[in-house]
Amino acid sequence: MSNDPTEILARARAWAAQDPDPATRAEVESLVAGGDLAGLEERFGSSLDFGTAGLRGPLGAGPNRMNRMVVRQITAGLARYLVDHEPRARERGVVVGFDARHHSERFAADAAEVLTRAGLPARVLPRPLPTPVLAFAVRHLEAVAGVMVTASHNPRADNGYKVYLSDGAQLIPPADRLIAQVAHLAEPGEPELPASPRPSPVIALDQTVVHAYLDALLRIARDRWRALGWGDAPPAADLRVVYTPLHGVGGDILAALFRRAGFPDPEHVPSQALPDPDFPTLAFPNPEEPGALNLALAQADAAGADLVIANDPDADRLAAAIPGAGRWPWRVLSGNELGCLLADHVLETGAGADRLVATTVVSSSQLEAMARAAGVAYACTLTGFKWIARAADGRPGHRFVYGYEEALGYAIGDAVRDKDGLGAALALVELALFEKGRGRTIADRLDDLARRFGLHATAAWTARLEGTGATEAMGQAMARLRSRPPSRLGGRAVTSARDLLAPAGDLPPADVIIYDLEGGARVVLRPSGTEPKLKAYLEVVIPVPSGAPLEALRARAEEELAELRGELAGITGVGE
Repeated sequence: MSNDPTEILARARAWAAQDPDPATRAEVESLVAGGDLAGLEERFGSSLDFGTAGLRGPLGAGPNRMNRMVVRQITAGLARYLVDHEPRARERGVVVGFDARHHSERFAADAAEVLTRAGLPARVLPRPLPTPVLAFAVRHLEAVAGVMVTASHNPRADNGYKVYLSDGAQLIPPADRLIAQVAHLAEPGEPELPASPRPSPVIALDQTVVHAYLDALLRIARDRWRALGWGDAPPAADLRVVYTPLHGVGGDILAALFRRAGFPDPEHVPSQALPDPDFPTLAFPNPEEPGALNLALAQADAAGADLVIANDPDADRLAAAIPGAGRWPWRVLSGNELGCLLADHVLETGAGADRLVATTVVSSSQLEAMARAAGVAYACTLTGFKWIARAADGRPGHRFVYGYEEALGYAIGDAVRDKDGLGAALALVELALFEKGRGRTIADRLDDLARRFGLHATAAWTARLEGTGATEAMGQAMARLRSRPPSRLGGRAVTSARDLLAPAGDLPPADVIIYDLEGGARVVLRPSGTEPKLKAYLEVVIPVPSGAPLEALRARAEEELAELRGELAGITGVGE
């Protein structure tokens, strides 16, 4: 797109003339009247792109913001794609869901209206619900696609639009490219819809689909319970769990799930229990952010709780904390610690050499070692659950049983072909209940894993870039790494540098660089697919001799990770 001021002004005026939303239309008209070229360039100098799972960005006017026009444009592109590529599209229709963020319900209504004008029945979930419910509903209702209006854990000013294909998993190439080509996000106005003999209906779904989702999670859980010797119900136990949905939509669904399972009711954090799009107690509604769990941890400390669990606002992620030791009363688990902990539980309570577990190139290498020890198949995919969920596709004789990514995403079984923070919460609480029944804790289980597979310590480094040139700055940083790769990092020799833009086995090309270091350490760098961030993923592996004190080894691992982190600003050319 041209950034010539005259062309930007022309695009802005054309957009305002066709914008269906009075608020964003007035926003553009005010910028034009005030001659705010910088503000217009932010909105009209570029357009949102499909990222890891769809569109995501700040609310506002123009093609580089989330608004009703953009939603209608991308839905028109989706409708064209489905009519052209799904023979039964007009029979099976599309499921539409939404969370509790600002304008989510309005955007969902716009998407449904465009779909029905194209002759595609739109089945709309009954209220703001978690993303995993939408992902489940696509296959449960035999739809050809799903649309979820959510920005997940992004800042409060954002919203987004996720697309699921008929297999219940997130959008992948080439569908994303074909949809975007038709949508013409850079241009004002809706694209031409596919011809339809008559409009299709908007079908308002009821709670039946939610009950079906809960039943599916419980069927998978009961298989684990039988392996634990519990039969069809967990034993009574005094397990105290503090839970927060972080002002999101997971609270009542998790409570219903626990009641059906026969688990003790978790103690909700009162000030964060109800959906609130302003997220008033949080700087960022992301459970990975420092301080996001502070209210839950304080409540757990006062209550003497055994476990803290948290979902992000659309409940597709799970965070957890366990009682700590010394001056740190609570230990917040990393995504990799929780991912391997749940993997161990799933592998211990399942059977069959046909099982397959999967994770991504940016997650810990520990899962591969665990799969090898259990005699099951292992797959390493690109970042994103759109790849993890399909890890067993094209592999006859393999059955997907578990997948995770370090960004707090977990899938147990295949009822939901996406990350599911509610199903993961159920599995974690049952593991805590099982261990407590043996006089042990989650920390004991983590120690067992370290002694069996070595201490795999991981950390993340993120540089957030600001302004209209953020995307270009990320590209320049990755180009510098490709042209001048380091020979040493953190005092370790770089033994190999893998650039995934080049063909890499079964992996499609991706903007990812992997540095393997001596001693089993690793650094992975990539630009974020949903936000203007450059991200690095660090791992060190320390063998655990028999009888060695784990806390001393963990302290050593933290020092090594800190040394690696300290060098990243220098090699990337951007600050943390």
